[in-house]
Amino acid sequence: QVRLVESGGGLVQPGGFLRLSCAASRNIFSRSAMAWYRQAPGNQRELVAIIARLGFTDYADSVKGRFTISRDNAENTVYLQMNSLKPEDTAVYYCNAASDVGAFWGQGTQVTVSS
Repeated sequence: QVRLVESGGGLVQPGGFLRLSCAASRNIFSRSAMAWYRQAPGNQRELVAIIARLGFTDYADSVKGRFTISRDNAENTVYLQMNSLKPEDTAVYYCNAASDVGAFWGQGTQVTVSS
């Protein structure tokens, strides 16, 4: 059974920061590239950041320099550190695991940036 459980979302003022976490099943984490996606109301789901098994990272242009993705292979957890948050970062953020046996999604966590 594959489980991805996100946490860390919430309400934050513009310019603030949040750290999202995604705890994954061990059987899938070690064989997966891990990513964060987000979906705002009325918009398509978009890739925010991705980290490969060996640590290579890539980011959407809109978050470069503000967000950092990392993974703790011992804890089977991927993180998204989000700094200098903007109202346009408001969305539901989803954790994704892309492996050789399929792609899996978490349930999502709401991030709201508002004063």
